[in-house]
Amino acid sequence: MTTIGIIGAGFIGTAVAKAAIASGYDVVISNSRGPETLADLIEELGPKATAATAAGAADAGEFAVVTVPLKAVDAVPVEPLAGKIVIDTNNYYFERDGHIQALDDGQDTTSEMLQRHLPTSRVAKGFNHIMAAQILTDGKPAGTEGRRALATSSDFDDAAQLVTKLYDEFGFDTVNVGPLRDSWRVERDQPAYVVPQTKQELIDNLAKAVRATPAS
Repeated sequence: MTTIGIIGAGFIGTAVAKAAIASGYDVVISNSRGPETLADLIEELGPKATAATAAGAADAGEFAVVTVPLKAVDAVPVEPLAGKIVIDTNNYYFERDGHIQALDDGQDTTSEMLQRHLPTSRVAKGFNHIMAAQILTDGKPAGTEGRRALATSSDFDDAAQLVTKLYDEFGFDTVNVGPLRDSWRVERDQPAYVVPQTKQELIDNLAKAVRATPAS
């Protein structure tokens, strides 16, 4: 069975772990405080979950989900993720991360930042515009009328296809935004952000997105 390495055990990381286990995956999950601090979570997740360091989770996973604050991206291990697909759930919150001029000015995206940090990995955006609890409650079988859709974005077709597969297994349709440079369309303060929406509604909301421009 496929093992997913999850780097970050916050709300999104925990929800993805629960959904993945329910879909038949094994997970190896980490946080910044050490695997021993995850004992209660591992007990809750059950026998298909294991705690590890970030490097251990990255090494164990056939692919990985990175779900850490943007300010912690530079601590994501590089070598254990070489050659692997990495799903990036990040959003930029200047209140938490500090102001990053290139993001404030619409010159960069969080996923491009992670891709540069992981030059030998294949990064795809995923799970960034849904509330954590809704990952576990909003999924519906394929073909269900009104099925919720989520977006992905990647510079690599196989990475976007993996996110699409995972979304479908968790109960969601997918809209592919295109390359990472366009992933801003589904980030904070955009019409598609954390709004329950069908595939067509998501397509429409992505088209309404307006990017920040450099301050004059």
